[in-house]
Amino acid sequence: MNLPIASFARPGPATGTMAPGGRVRHFYKAYGLIVSSDVALPELTPTAPATPDLEIAVGPIDFPDGASHGATGFRFEATRQYLSWQAVGTFMISDGRRIDVDPAPGIDDPLLAFPLLGPVMALALHRRGLLVLHASAIAVDGKSVIFMGDKGAGKSTTAGAMIRAGHRLLTDDVVALDLSDPGRPMILPGFPQLKLAADAAVAIRLDQAEVRPQVHPQIDKAQHRLHDGFAAEAVPVWRIYVLERGERAAISQLADVAALPAIIKFSYITRFGRQALTGDLAVTHLSQCAEIAGLIGVNRLEVPAGLARLDEAVAAIETDLASGTR
Repeated sequence: MNLPIASFARPGPATGTMAPGGRVRHFYKAYGLIVSSDVALPELTPTAPATPDLEIAVGPIDFPDGASHGATGFRFEATRQYLSWQAVGTFMISDGRRIDVDPAPGIDDPLLAFPLLGPVMALALHRRGLLVLHASAIAVDGKSVIFMGDKGAGKSTTAGAMIRAGHRLLTDDVVALDLSDPGRPMILPGFPQLKLAADAAVAIRLDQAEVRPQVHPQIDKAQHRLHDGFAAEAVPVWRIYVLERGERAAISQLADVAALPAIIKFSYITRFGRQALTGDLAVTHLSQCAEIAGLIGVNRLEVPAGLARLDEAVAAIETDLASGTR
């Protein structure tokens, strides 16, 4: 099972109603949305029952045309998208407003959250017109920074070092950008959890976080729920960094010609391939990526090897932001 990892934490205050089938319907806030869910998602911030922007419902799904082969299967249509993992279950997204969940036999809510709050949520947000990056984001004094990079580049680790330095998490893994206000792209707050490898967690020591146990052997990072250090409101995008390893902490701007390919590479939808960009979505997605690349640009952030030197990267970021210019 090779999926982006979602987080697991203790349930918050009861905010549920009864859903069909005897399940409790929970209500949460995430990515600027009211989410109602038949799946318990204590990773999210609870809220009072209200008309939802996004509904998550448990029930049978007819995966069309036998589209699921082997361990995984995807199918993308104009108004519905299907994601299926044999070991977890099948998910159907309808117009970015509803996610149906058909769990595999014996699978409980904590494991359903694994894909639901990763690729499934990312695709639903994309279908709602947001630009979604596979990245982490931190709020710093009314500005925000985004950390992109290949697997193992240290996105969450660098975010954790920023939190330890007194800054606030906006979102980890799924970064949703609202481009509705021209010239002022905003990062929508996700939920107060950060995933860290064991060695990174020991080095950073987030005292304000609760560490949750693993729910599956293949989940190689622990989930840290923040009791403090979370930015609950949208923040303007200020810097986008691509993380690389270097001998010392250093920041340099990518050439304009390289900025757009970097944004496209680390946009979440590209993980599904061209099949996910049906109809006019490909044009819209390219336009969104070009808008961000042209307005914000992309910087290279060299992070020194060794967890003991994380503070050097934090200092470089703070100095860069203090310049006052984009």
